[in-house]
Amino acid sequence: MQYGLYLNPQFPNDGDPQRALDGLLAQARAAKGAGFSSLWLPHHFATNPVRMFDTHTLMARLTAEVPDTTIGPAVLLLPVQNPVFVAEQAATLDWLSGGNYVLTAGLGYRPEEFAIHGAHISERVGRMVESIEVIRRLWTEERVTHHGKYYHLDDVGLSMRPVRPEGCPIWVGGSVPASVRRAARIGDAWITSFSQTFDELASLKRDYDAARTEAGLPAPATRPVCRECFIGPDGADALEICRAALLYKYKAYASWGNKNVGGDTLEANFDAFVDSHFIVGDRAKVKDQVARVVESTGGDHVILRMHWPGLDPAQTLKSIERAQAITA
Repeated sequence: MQYGLYLNPQFPNDGDPQRALDGLLAQARAAKGAGFSSLWLPHHFATNPVRMFDTHTLMARLTAEVPDTTIGPAVLLLPVQNPVFVAEQAATLDWLSGGNYVLTAGLGYRPEEFAIHGAHISERVGRMVESIEVIRRLWTEERVTHHGKYYHLDDVGLSMRPVRPEGCPIWVGGSVPASVRRAARIGDAWITSFSQTFDELASLKRDYDAARTEAGLPAPATRPVCRECFIGPDGADALEICRAALLYKYKAYASWGNKNVGGDTLEANFDAFVDSHFIVGDRAKVKDQVARVVESTGGDHVILRMHWPGLDPAQTLKSIERAQAITA
């Protein structure tokens, strides 16, 4: 069993970038000390009014702060980027991380992120599928010629290829049956989102396994599962410590067009939303909830996000340190 920490490089519009950066580095060090083996970061563009560090530049910094740690975006907005750029960037990060980089790919859901890159959100599935095909070839072939619907390459060889001859693992995100089945066919693993209920995750896992079987593919080498998590002091009301920050984050998701976060009813029904989606409590409760998720999903790499814009960084560090109760 592995545990990963999902760092949150986002902070309020009036926040101090240096304080936010220092907090992220402190969280990475604390995670290493608490037994986490991987670090993950979100990937977005133009997130105002939420501010956010560039994902890949920050990952490069983190590889120096906590060497020999698996690292990757979760998930990369692959459809809006050129596959040659992505392949070379991933290869460089694979070397910086000691061969521990994982490329995760997701469709994206914000139309403006497509528009600013000259693409349309209606093209996202085709772009992602074709891009993964091109990236795998670029990593494993000396020269690549490809003429597809969206990407055209003539005798292209990468400036840098990954540490591993087969390339970096590619995990594909999915939050509905169709996207999960697609992840089963084109990815090395399926990485869940944070916004599905516990019951939905179990159902999607069955969809994923069925699609792997139908495609004649073996079981995946790993099953990463993502959850929001806060571990409070024993006997304390952990949700009251992180409520405002979690609510701020999920209101932002709603404003960006994420349809899985409750919409206009989110605030009124937030306690019920937390109970059905998140892992929040003291050490004992969190340990039980993690075991529940692992049992229902077959997860063997549990990725926990423990910080959201507005949460006191000291509280985040304490939550990470308390995670030793589950990582040990």
